[in-house]
Amino acid sequence: MKINSNGRIRFGLAAIAVTLLGFGSFTAPAVSAETYSSPTAPSKVTTIAAEGGFRVFWKAVTANPPVSYYIVSAGVGSCPVIVPSSDKSAFMYALNEDSVTVTVQAVSDYGISTGASSGAALAPLSKTDLPLKSVQLLQLSDFHGQLEANRSFGAGLLALNFDADRANSESTFVMASGDSIGAAPPISSQFAELPTIKAFNEMGFDVATFGNHEHDRSLEHLRFMIRYSNFEWVASNYSTLKGLDAGKGKRAKSYTLIEKDGVTVGFVGMNTSQTVEQVFPGNLDFTYSGKKQTVVISSDTAGVVAAAAAARAAGADMVVGLIHEGWNTNTGGEAIGPLIDYANDIGGVDVFYGGHSHQTYSSIQNGRLTAMVRNAGAEYNRSQVCVNTDTNTVLGSSNELVTTSNALVKTGADVKTAAVVKLYKDQLTAKFDVKIGQVEGQTPIGGTPPVQRSGEHAFGNWSAEVIRTKYETDFALVNGGGIRDTFPSTNYSVSDKTLSRPGAGNTSTVYDVTLGDIYTVQPFGNSFSIIEITGATLWAALENGVSNYPSDGRWPHVSGLNYTVDVTKAIGSRIVSVTDTAGKAIAKNATKYSLATTDFIAKGGDGYNMFDVSKLQVRDIDAIVLIDALKADLAAGKVTKMTLDGHITVIK
Repeated sequence: MKINSNGRIRFGLAAIAVTLLGFGSFTAPAVSAETYSSPTAPSKVTTIAAEGGFRVFWKAVTANPPVSYYIVSAGVGSCPVIVPSSDKSAFMYALNEDSVTVTVQAVSDYGISTGASSGAALAPLSKTDLPLKSVQLLQLSDFHGQLEANRSFGAGLLALNFDADRANSESTFVMASGDSIGAAPPISSQFAELPTIKAFNEMGFDVATFGNHEHDRSLEHLRFMIRYSNFEWVASNYSTLKGLDAGKGKRAKSYTLIEKDGVTVGFVGMNTSQTVEQVFPGNLDFTYSGKKQTVVISSDTAGVVAAAAAARAAGADMVVGLIHEGWNTNTGGEAIGPLIDYANDIGGVDVFYGGHSHQTYSSIQNGRLTAMVRNAGAEYNRSQVCVNTDTNTVLGSSNELVTTSNALVKTGADVKTAAVVKLYKDQLTAKFDVKIGQVEGQTPIGGTPPVQRSGEHAFGNWSAEVIRTKYETDFALVNGGGIRDTFPSTNYSVSDKTLSRPGAGNTSTVYDVTLGDIYTVQPFGNSFSIIEITGATLWAALENGVSNYPSDGRWPHVSGLNYTVDVTKAIGSRIVSVTDTAGKAIAKNATKYSLATTDFIAKGGDGYNMFDVSKLQVRDIDAIVLIDALKADLAAGKVTKMTLDGHITVIK
C-alpha cells in the first residue's frame, strides 16, 4: 500500500471533530442533517460465572455511526475479548480465580463508550487452562521534551505512574511513538535533548520509534541520542538504518523483541514519510564507508509488514505497531487520517499506536486496537491485551486514557527522574530567567484546527514584521510550524515569582517575558535570511503554504503583503489574491522583490522548494533577532503588542 501525501488525509470542511479529554469521547458537528457521536454504553449487562471464565450478555447499542465491535474486559490483568457488533454475548476467559467486575463497551469509528457492568464482582468457577497471558501496554507520543509538569504530567509524575502501573502487571511495556525529542522547551533543547533521553531511561521506557522531530538535527546527533538510550529504537520504513548505528551494540532496528513474564512482544515502527519536507534539508544524509547516503522514509507499508513477519518468525507472541501518523478528524461517520488507513492495511500487527497530529483517539479498526494521545505528556494510553502464547494470537484488547485527573498517582515525582529534571532546570534558570520585555495578552496555540496553522496569528504577524523591518525587505514569511507554544510560554516555568505571568489569580493583561519564553516558542535555532524572489515565486510559496490546510506546519504568516486563500479550491489554485498592504495587486509576472524568511524555508523545508538558494543571504539566529526586538521595546518603555492585522483572509 502507498498513500501519497495529498491523498492520505481526507478533510471534511464542514465536519471537523472536536477532541475532548475523555477516552473515546469524540463528537462531530452535524453533517447533512445527521448527527454523529461516540456510542453510549451498553445496557442490561449480566454476567454468569462459568468454567474457565465468564459468560457475559448485553443489550445491543443503537448509534450513529453504527457500532462495529464490543469490548468485554475486567481491567488490569484480565483477558479482554473483542467481538463483532452482531454478537450480544461473549465468553471472557479468567486468568485466575479472583473476583472481578466485568464491563462491556461499544465501539464505533468515533470512539469507545464508557464501560457498563452488571454490578457486583464475580468469581469464575475455575480459571482457564489455556496458555493465555495478559499484557499491559503504556504508550505516549509527541512528548517533545516536556519534562516539567505545567499543563502535563511532567517526567517525574509520569515515572511514578509507570511504576504504579508496573506494580499491577508484571508484563508491562512502556513505549513512545515518535517526537519524544525535538520542538522542545529549553530544558531539553538547550542541552541537545539529552535531558529527555535521561528522563526516559529513569521512567523505564522499553522502546520508541522516530517521528519527524527526531530528525530536527543531524543523524550524528540522533546517533548520540541512541547511544545514551537504555531503551530500543525501531524504524521499519527507512531505506537504510546504517546511519543510525551508534556503535557498542546501540543502533536502530527494523524490529525488536522484548520478553517479560513469559510473553515476548515484537515492536515495529513507522515514521511519517513527510519528514523529508518537515526537517532541515540534509538532516537525513550521512556518510557510510566513505559514501554519502540518504535515508528515505517510505509511505509504503511493505517494510512494516516485513518487519512484523520477521518479529513473529523470531518468536514474538504478539506485535505492536508504533506509527508516527495520526487520526485527523471524524467526518460523515468515518474516522479519517493516515493512522486509520495504516491500521486497516498493515498485516501482522495486533495493536496500533499513533502520533504526529497531537490528538486523542481510541477505537477498534479491523478488529485491532488503534489509539493515540495528545502531545507533551498530557496523557497516556493504558491498554490490556490478551494473548495466546501457544498460537501467538491476540484475543482482544481494551484501552483506558490516563490523565492527571484519573491517574493512579496524582501528585509527586519520582526521586531519580526529578533529580534529572532539577539538574538541567537549575542550569537553565540561571541563563534564561531573564526579563527581556513585556507583552499585552497571550498569543494562543493549538485548537482544532491549530490556530497557528490555519489562519492569521498574532505571534506570526509580529515575528514576520520584526524581520521585514530589521532587514528592510519588501516582504517577510514565516511558517506556523515554527510557533511551538503560547507567548508568553505556558511550558516555560519561571523561578522569579516577581514576574507577571499568565495564570490563576493574575488579573493583569500585561505580562513579563523571558529568554526562556522565546526559546520555548522558537526552539529550532534556524537563521533568518534574505532572498531575492519574483512575483511568481511569491505566489508559488503561498500556494505551497496553504496546500495542506488546515493543520500543516507550512502555513504562511506574512508581513508587507495580504493574501486571500479559498481552501475549497483545488491544491495549487487556492490563492485568490495577493496585494501589498496598500491594496496594490502583486502580479505573478512582477520581478525582483526581497523576502525575509528562515533558512529552513529558503532551502526547501516544508515543501518550499521554489526559491533560488544561490540568491540566499543567511543572517542571524531567529531567537536572537526576536529577543533584540523585545529588548528594544522594553528599553523604550513600550509594551510589545501582537495583533491580528488582516494579512490573511480564509474562504472556507
